[in-house]
Amino acid sequence: MLHVRSIWNGAISFGLVSIPIKLVNATESHSISFRQIHTEDGGRIRYRKFCELEDREVTQGEIGKGYEDADGTIIPITEEDLSSLPLPTAKTIEIVAFVPADRIDPLQMDAAYYLQASGAPAAKPYTLLREALKRSNKVAIAKFALRGRERLGMLRVVGEAIAMHGLLWPDEVRAPEGLAPDTDVTVRDQELDLADALMDTLGEVDLEDLHDEYREAVEEVIAAKAAGEAPPQAPEPAAGGKVLDLMAALESSVRAARESRGEEAEHAEVKSLPQRKTARAAPKQTGGKKSTSTTKKTAAKKTTAAKKSTAKSGQGSAKKTASKSTAKKTTAKKSASRKRSA
Repeated sequence: MLHVRSIWNGAISFGLVSIPIKLVNATESHSISFRQIHTEDGGRIRYRKFCELEDREVTQGEIGKGYEDADGTIIPITEEDLSSLPLPTAKTIEIVAFVPADRIDPLQMDAAYYLQASGAPAAKPYTLLREALKRSNKVAIAKFALRGRERLGMLRVVGEAIAMHGLLWPDEVRAPEGLAPDTDVTVRDQELDLADALMDTLGEVDLEDLHDEYREAVEEVIAAKAAGEAPPQAPEPAAGGKVLDLMAALESSVRAARESRGEEAEHAEVKSLPQRKTARAAPKQTGGKKSTSTTKKTAAKKTTAAKKSTAKSGQGSAKKTASKSTAKKTTAKKSASRKRSA
């Protein structure tokens, strides 16, 4: 880190404590850059800067800054004008507050920098601020000026260094109004269960294992053309039909994710997850109504069958009782007939 060129020199203002620091870029771009060329002969396309009044090309040393007024007038602004601005943050990162990290909306995050202690006298106050941030579990909110404008910054501890994230001003973050679907959509518990199953199947990932496949593919094309070989061809895209059934798409996604992880095929079948204890918005459960209706019909059938069975049993008992009564009457008649004959 000592060999990285600083882009800004100043100090951190921590109350009455001043900490001399150097601002160093914390990130670097690995993207492949291209030159513009003339497609007919491969010649480089270059931009030249001309003065429109003198109609001649000017050097970089002759170029300055100017502000265009509403009527088109150009007002020259020199580096001396900007360096003498009446701002306490012109050469200072002024800490204004300490807040919990979750108070910062990630949408406000901008470029990241490391703050490097500048010289031996800065070591003690730098370490003091770092340890204070660690113990408080908070981040520092600061104001600083860089590249012609005042900015917000968030200071936090990374390893044994202090990092600063540039922050957009709150009014620079657009509200997401009108971006959500404007139609009423009902998400069923079964669909949420499948989405949960897909999330669990995909699991976590070590960010160190991720890499830029696009850049690697471009490098392969460049290497092949430099060697006079044909560049590699892209594989044919998989033929995909239009998915109309969300449940089927989720089930297929879970199966594919599990198979890609080497799990056995029989384990790819999606099963409903147990009901969560946390309250969810109660969707319209059309499936639940059918189930209730079926249960009612089944219960009604059982009740009807029981009534019929009881009725048949009652009829059988009545017939037996009537038969016994008839038999008694017949016996009584025969006894009476015998007495008369005697």
